[in-house]
Amino acid sequence: QVHLVESGGGLVQAGGSLRLSCAASGGTFSSYAMGWFRQAPGKVREIVAAVGRSGGTKYYAAFVKGRFTISRDNAKNTVYLPMNSLHGDATATYFCAAANMVLPTSPETYNFWGPGTQVTVSS
Repeated sequence: QVHLVESGGGLVQAGGSLRLSCAASGGTFSSYAMGWFRQAPGKVREIVAAVGRSGGTKYYAAFVKGRFTISRDNAKNTVYLPMNSLHGDATATYFCAAANMVLPTSPETYNFWGPGTQVTVSS
């Protein structure tokens, strides 16, 4: 029903920054909580950040340590994740996801997923 497409991934040097974007279509964007997840090769998918429907409630994984800021623009049907101070452990495929719950943090609770965008941090 809702389609999600991530963008903004790529190759970045250690200590650098990237801004991920997720464009939604085909649904009522403001009715969904939105999350960013990442999955490195051989590892489980884990939450990075999530934002509630109106953008006023946010959740960050402990490893974010203040380096990322999730935000959403409901008028543009877009959610953003600027990421600063990236290092090798950030290398992963990053996924955007939508959920009908208020602010879920587990990937199993999200209903719709984008195809992912690759982030690679050079060592």
